[in-house]
Amino acid sequence: MRNLTLSLGCSVHANYGLAGEHKSHYIPPSTVLPMHGIVTGGAGFIGSHLVDCLVHNNWDVTVIDDCRTGGTHNLQRHLDTRAITFLKKDLNDDGWQESFRSADHVFHLAADPDVKESARDPSATIRNNFTATVRVLEAAHHHGIPAIAFTSTSTVYGDAPVIPTPETYGPLAPISVYGATKLASEALIAAYCGTWGMDAQVFRFANIIGSRSNHGVCWDFIQKLRRDPGHLEILGDGRQAKSYLEVHACVDAMLHVSGKSPPGYQVFNIGSEDWVDVRSIADIVTREMGLSGVEYRFSGGARGWVGDVPRMLLSIEKVKALGWHPRIGSQESIRVAVRALLEA
Repeated sequence: MRNLTLSLGCSVHANYGLAGEHKSHYIPPSTVLPMHGIVTGGAGFIGSHLVDCLVHNNWDVTVIDDCRTGGTHNLQRHLDTRAITFLKKDLNDDGWQESFRSADHVFHLAADPDVKESARDPSATIRNNFTATVRVLEAAHHHGIPAIAFTSTSTVYGDAPVIPTPETYGPLAPISVYGATKLASEALIAAYCGTWGMDAQVFRFANIIGSRSNHGVCWDFIQKLRRDPGHLEILGDGRQAKSYLEVHACVDAMLHVSGKSPPGYQVFNIGSEDWVDVRSIADIVTREMGLSGVEYRFSGGARGWVGDVPRMLLSIEKVKALGWHPRIGSQESIRVAVRALLEA
């Protein structure tokens, strides 16, 4: 694997300061080896932020996305300047594989991200998450790409009794189809690494939030309160507690690890070191929207939906050992994300 020396290296405008402050979060770029990177799902929420940073670091970037959950608006400035190559393709169809020919690294982010939807239409989730990963791995192997980064999820752990949950926890027993497709993809990536000597970084994300998101609890609460500022439906009992990380910090962690990861198949948890419950998130959202007296209506039950893991906090000791640390916790991440969504 060619050495990747990466840092965020982007000017990220986000509210990382104290309440009421607006600061520019800037990490100077390190010495970067320009490469050709493939980003599947690069027009989506996390993928487009990753593309921003790769372009900033002078990478030759090819984005493959069918725009089912994202959109070219997230990449418009790069398209206008011809800084990237964009292929609007479904990974389960053909016509994109030759773009892998000269690539050095694949960032495979394309997926159906909705846990709830995976219960309603499991076959689509399996096709778009697992089968698409099979095809990406085949293309990477065929063209001799030495390295792949894969975005997985904390849901592979299921209802883990060990909290914070380390990468070594097992047995892994996801309780959603979404989580199962990610775990199956992890297993296949491990097999390709073992069989053909590829390097892989698998990132098991906590809840990633922020600008360009179009799903998740922060986005959902904002949409509901815009429709009805007096009432807010909250799925579950409001006591579900989870870890949240702002998207710029997530991309920073991915690139940091990609530059420092040992060879072979490696798994890393990415998240913050604390958690926050759903009712507290509702309080933050209503406050940031300038609302008062909002009536919360809980649907009831420990789980908000089928496949929901009500308590999730990841151990991030492994990624910390490589020198990456989250700069803000879950509550501040939520505040930053809510402000970004409201300003969009």
